[in-house]
Amino acid sequence: MKQQYYIGLTLFIALIILIGDQLTKFIIRTQMTIGESFAVLPKFLYITSHRNNGAAWGILSGKMTFFYIITVIILVALIVFYIKEAKNHMLMQIAISLLFSGALGNFIDRVSSGEVVDFIDTVIFGYDFPIFNIADASLTIGVILLIIVLLKDQNQKGKVS
Repeated sequence: MKQQYYIGLTLFIALIILIGDQLTKFIIRTQMTIGESFAVLPKFLYITSHRNNGAAWGILSGKMTFFYIITVIILVALIVFYIKEAKNHMLMQIAISLLFSGALGNFIDRVSSGEVVDFIDTVIFGYDFPIFNIADASLTIGVILLIIVLLKDQNQKGKVS
């Protein structure tokens, strides 16, 4: 009998991401001053203490009420999507757990301090990418995985028809 929901796996992934996110942000918040930076891999990866009270690239800076409402809606929608659409689909459930833990990680920051702690600072092909955190990476990977899963499912349905 095929397992319908991989709750243990998805909860484990979500908890590991959330704990890692909150722990690293706590370390940055308590051990570094804002703007302080050090190289992990020179010319590629730095740890830089940064705060963001908006979304990516500082979009909607200071609109905390908006972020609170949208995040709660998204978290509820992800739970509903998990229950209704991800049944029997392990990769989709993993994608949703990545999205959920990423959204929750940044939500915790916004509620507790009114800003998100960012610290992963990288230069990719000469482009100084915006500073981000583990929750942001989880959201990005979750979106990419969900797109791949949905495209694969759509492609398989097209072959069956």
